[in-house]
Amino acid sequence: MDIILLQNLDKVGEKYDVVTVKNGYGRNYLIPQGLALIANDTNTRRLEDLRRRQAAKESKMVGVYQQMASDLKGKSLKIVAKAGTSGKIFGSVTSIQISQAIKEQFDMEVSRKKIELKKEVKELGNYQATLTLHADVVTELDFEVITG
Repeated sequence: MDIILLQNLDKVGEKYDVVTVKNGYGRNYLIPQGLALIANDTNTRRLEDLRRRQAAKESKMVGVYQQMASDLKGKSLKIVAKAGTSGKIFGSVTSIQISQAIKEQFDMEVSRKKIELKKEVKELGNYQATLTLHADVVTELDFEVITG
């Protein structure tokens, strides 16, 4: 069954993608939950309008994203993690923790999907993350993992 996704879904696809899923999954879960539409002629024509509106909305947000990037420039984020005596932390630092720390320390909402870690963070120390706020607005964020 071909469907049009109305939201980003892990392991299925991105918003406004046309994907093929099993009939039961589409009919019994995605469509009733409002996560997808059947990819028929009418909805396919409507898809272009939805994409155009989304692009216009995103282009209006570029200024806001640029302001966020300039506010984060030069700032360092502190993330508290439990660690052993050798400096190895229990588990690892993820984009979810970075997103929460940005909200707490800088009072900004950044989706975890917009945060990319260059390497796994499994020890105490200084690291960098790439924030892709928009296709045109990409910035680097320094963060330090400390013991608490």
